[in-house]
Amino acid sequence: MGNSEKRVGILGGTFDPIHIGHLIIAEQIREEFQLDKVIFIPSGNPPHKKLQTVTDAEHRYNMVCEALKGNPYFEVSRIEIDRKGYTYTIDTLNDLKEQNQENAHMYYIIGADVLYDLLTWKDYTKVFEVCEFIAALRPGKDRDGFRERIRYLEKNFSAKIHEADISLIEVSSTMVRERVKQNRSVKYLVPEAVEDYIKRNRLYRDN
Repeated sequence: MGNSEKRVGILGGTFDPIHIGHLIIAEQIREEFQLDKVIFIPSGNPPHKKLQTVTDAEHRYNMVCEALKGNPYFEVSRIEIDRKGYTYTIDTLNDLKEQNQENAHMYYIIGADVLYDLLTWKDYTKVFEVCEFIAALRPGKDRDGFRERIRYLEKNFSAKIHEADISLIEVSSTMVRERVKQNRSVKYLVPEAVEDYIKRNRLYRDN
């Protein structure tokens, strides 16, 4: 890699809503792998999710914007929200390559469980050519199986996958939605600005 090459992390997700777990993972990986920035990409029309179960994309995008304020290393992209039709990772990566005029080396951040889904992705061999992966393993998970899967993907499909240990944060978007629905506190589970946005727009409540 040349000295002028930017190391760019990519964190995609539904972010329904974004929570502190997403932010902690992104910051820990940014520091550990010396990334110049991390781009958060809220999904548009994901092929694996039923649209009726996903909050409107503009709300999800706005919440990510609120969550990232104050961190100069974090950015948010509308690239998948603005794309018509289904969203596929290979299309997003190609678009990002075109948008980044600087020489960007891309690292796609995933959870350890996603390692078992990569071969179902559209044009996965091209995905492996365009970016490297950083797979985050939470404490207490099957490290041996995790490493075995990495070796398998690297040997048979020429994937480049890095391991990352992350802090155990027991929070999920589902948990946040359920707590809001039950009129329970989500303080410290999401950034304060996101909590305010959820309240202001009455998200995740039965209307």
